[in-house]
Amino acid sequence: MYFRDIIGLHDVKRHLVESVQRGFIPHARIFHGPEGVGKLPLAIAYARYLNCSFRGADDACGECPSCHKFDKLAHPDLHFVFPVVKSKVSDEYLPEWRQFLSEKHYFTLSNWLSCIDAQNAQGLIYARESEEIIRKLNLKVYEAPYKVMIVWLPEKMHESCANKLLKMVEEPPPNTIFLLVSEDRENVLQTIWSRCQPLHIRAIEQEEMVIAIRQTFQLDQAEAVSYARIANGSFTRAIEQITSSGEREYHFDLFKAMMRASVSRNIKAIREVSATLAGIGRERQKSFLLYALQLFREYFVSNLRLPEIVYLNSNERQFGEKFTPFINETNIEEFNEEFTLAYRQIEQNGNAKIIFLDLCLKVTVLLKK
Repeated sequence: MYFRDIIGLHDVKRHLVESVQRGFIPHARIFHGPEGVGKLPLAIAYARYLNCSFRGADDACGECPSCHKFDKLAHPDLHFVFPVVKSKVSDEYLPEWRQFLSEKHYFTLSNWLSCIDAQNAQGLIYARESEEIIRKLNLKVYEAPYKVMIVWLPEKMHESCANKLLKMVEEPPPNTIFLLVSEDRENVLQTIWSRCQPLHIRAIEQEEMVIAIRQTFQLDQAEAVSYARIANGSFTRAIEQITSSGEREYHFDLFKAMMRASVSRNIKAIREVSATLAGIGRERQKSFLLYALQLFREYFVSNLRLPEIVYLNSNERQFGEKFTPFINETNIEEFNEEFTLAYRQIEQNGNAKIIFLDLCLKVTVLLKK
């Protein structure tokens, strides 16, 4: 990945290039921001630029031995850490990871876990990983100016793993760079965060998003604008909208079923919906809860009569014509709290049957406020 492969964010790319040219190279950076805006591609492009033998004014040369090795993500001084399953370490999935990255530049944790057939397991960076990181970084730099360790989603790092790395992140060996890529800064261990130079990566500009959608999916201008608007700066969300509309529709159908059962206070229907949600697997459950949180936000904002800041497709908008009044200033905060709590409980391997039945019953109460 090169800087030129990253959608928009020209000011961020310029900042990274100029910082290298000025000799300002922090030993630990954390790229943080919303999902799908290109943080991991930026980190890889930055690592490539750092180790390029003939750096250009805006990007790596693409011709030197280092760049050729980066093309295959097989540079001996480039290392990755990322969430895995079954208490393994990242290197055990490295062939799959390289293949996955060669095919996708913008993706979600769910996409990666599906690639490795994680099923219902949640991706984590296990305690064992710290030993591997320390071992690798204590080796001398092989051939490049810098040894680079890219940690994707440090918020998924087991606390014992993070604690073991504190000294390494604070005082790494000479010519060693840590690049952390986070989508949830609140859950990154504060002692790790405080040892890194933060760089916020904002949402992709809509004009740039439209261009990328048209080039990637060969859509006409009007369709591209529509998808870019709903994606709201996240290219992974745009990809999901265009290629996985079935999954979004599935979540929407579950959302409608939950809301209708709760509004009617039909206990049989509530139990059926909660049982369905309990049986769809943890990653899908988490995706549903995030989707529901998004819809609550959109339906609440719809009450303001400002359609330019509402991001809904036609089916969601149609359902909202009758449903919007139920989401208002008296219950929106509680909806956010309850669905966020359910997300955390699912993430912590709570009993899904109990969590979703309890959530449906709480929705019944909140919709009457």
